[in-house]
Amino acid sequence: MKATEAKLLAFLKKSPQFIIPIYQRTYSWTIKECLQLWDDILRAGRNENILAHFIGSVVYIEKGLYQVSSQSPLLVIDGQQRLTTITILLEALARHLGNTEPIDGFSAKKLRNYYLLNPLEDGERGFKLILTQTDKNTLLALVEGKDTPQNPSLRLTENFEFFEKKLTENKGELCSLCEGLAKLVIVDVALNRDQDNPQLIFESMNSTGRELSQADLIRNFILMGLDPDHQTRLYEEHWRPMEVEFGQEAYGNYFDSFMRHYLTVKTGEIPNIRDVYEAFKTDVREKDSEITTVDERVADIHTYAHYFCAMALGKETDKDLANAFQDLRELKVEVAYPFLLELYHDYQNNILSREEFLEAVRLTESYVFRRSVCAIPTNSMNKTFANFGRALKKDRYLESIKVYFSWLPSYRRFPTDEEFKREIKVRDLYKFPRRSYWLRRIENHDRKERVLVDEYTIEHILPQNENLSKPWQEALGLEWQRIQETWVHTLGNLTLTGYNSEYSDRPFPEKRDMHGGFKESPLRLNEGLGQVEIWNETAIQTRAERLAERAVMVWKAPHIAADLLNAYQVKPQKANGYTIYDHPYLLAPVMAKLFKAFSKEVLALDPCVTEEFLKLYVAYKAETNFVDVVPQAKRLRLSLNMRFPEIFDPKGICKDVTNIGRWGNGDVEIGLEKLEDLPYVMGLIRQAFEKQMGNG
Repeated sequence: MKATEAKLLAFLKKSPQFIIPIYQRTYSWTIKECLQLWDDILRAGRNENILAHFIGSVVYIEKGLYQVSSQSPLLVIDGQQRLTTITILLEALARHLGNTEPIDGFSAKKLRNYYLLNPLEDGERGFKLILTQTDKNTLLALVEGKDTPQNPSLRLTENFEFFEKKLTENKGELCSLCEGLAKLVIVDVALNRDQDNPQLIFESMNSTGRELSQADLIRNFILMGLDPDHQTRLYEEHWRPMEVEFGQEAYGNYFDSFMRHYLTVKTGEIPNIRDVYEAFKTDVREKDSEITTVDERVADIHTYAHYFCAMALGKETDKDLANAFQDLRELKVEVAYPFLLELYHDYQNNILSREEFLEAVRLTESYVFRRSVCAIPTNSMNKTFANFGRALKKDRYLESIKVYFSWLPSYRRFPTDEEFKREIKVRDLYKFPRRSYWLRRIENHDRKERVLVDEYTIEHILPQNENLSKPWQEALGLEWQRIQETWVHTLGNLTLTGYNSEYSDRPFPEKRDMHGGFKESPLRLNEGLGQVEIWNETAIQTRAERLAERAVMVWKAPHIAADLLNAYQVKPQKANGYTIYDHPYLLAPVMAKLFKAFSKEVLALDPCVTEEFLKLYVAYKAETNFVDVVPQAKRLRLSLNMRFPEIFDPKGICKDVTNIGRWGNGDVEIGLEKLEDLPYVMGLIRQAFEKQMGNG
């Protein structure tokens, strides 16, 4: 490696051509970075005391060996964002300068012939900078002064227009701008093809400009080590089609998330969104995999990317599936994508039928919506869906999905019809984050001609105005304030209308009988309102009951016969024969009292918690052990199944037993000696329980 300081413009002038390799990310600077560069250039140009302004490094390697007749183009490893931005700024400046030359060396002709073009070369060799496919044609069109191509690079177009606007607004500062450009300094880093490792250098180049995304690093990791022909083939057959299918904006915003879901499918583990690249490298280098070659792996990523775009980006062509995916997107259930990606793969490979796939997607939607209505914490869902694939029996696919949903415990449960109906009738659905979603789903259930809910507005039949008119107060009775406060935003009182402004706060009989009133409404949500004489608490509750019955048909539960559920249930192992009597310390009066109180509190955490006496300790389990008790003469030695740094222990009574041999599971040890310490200890135990259930 050879690194030298260089003036940017002199560096551009002497260099034959820069090529951005296909494994590099597309141009990604936004207006924010362009504004920062603009301000830095002007500040340097205005101040005579500033002799230079450093803007980072440009790292490159020769594409091939130098030849007698010509120099080889330079492949840019790092610095394309700065090179590209300076290029479009120089083109915008050249257009504004025209025939003028405010300072020596800064005329349109010189800017183009020194820094933008190789005037004696033909074709693509005539340009100083060649970008990757997404950006290439747009930049060449800008530099040649031609119309932008179809599907232009959004970032290049937007940033070029930004610089043109800035130049128009700052006509009096063209000299300062030119002076500032002349002061720009870089570190010119030339790599030796035989001695330097471009991959390691690429990974480390995050100090300036926009941080490399996980997608950037993964693409580079896959392609950089291959020979150029192999790179080009994989890029054109797989990576470029993925970029096109995602689209420019979505590729930048969603590809990292997609790779996280993809790795979850492949490994069963959920990587942190910022550690996706490291997880990918681990999967490639260390773990056994069915995918043995780079071509197979890239093809596999391409396949799953197609599934993801269908579900998450609205690219599905099957109408019914597209509607189901749209509903999932409205619910924002990204955590379900690893499970759904596996299902989509099996659907595409004829392992899962279209009808069963659609039903599975709808069950996923029902699971998420029912839990939301029942106010069950959402934290556990990522673990639920990440592990779902292990429970699938693909010879009885849909059946095993229903069984899995039915057996989910406690925090992860699929709310029953009874729980769902009870909660949806009383929940404040007006302030529900996605109220247009649930209104649309109820209205359009089993409709072939879908109603465009967005064309209607939500209507409170009983007005939400605190100053209710006399007719409304009389209809509701003496407790009108309580009734309004209790029911105004609930299922029974909410509907859709195209006449919201006409209805206003009118009494119910007027809303019912007026032109466009409830009697004439074509909406299913308004069925029956035309026959109601008085709108009061009873009427609201009656309508809520009817709509709740419809809701359990819209968001169905996985009903499955009890005998079939029992057939899936894991057969209990033979009883080990241990009881409390195998632990003499627990029979002593003081310890017996302490253990009885402890056991009662732990079992009360949740109905799914079980107690199991083993030879040397007592285990308390939800899905697996979360606290183990080793009885001792004067205390209960507790092991919490969690990492020591994760415990919140203000009193500092926990002991770190990481990598120390102990009976019990986990790295946290607590000694419980007195009843008065039990409430605090239960707070620690609850942390281990909730972490296991996904709510830590």
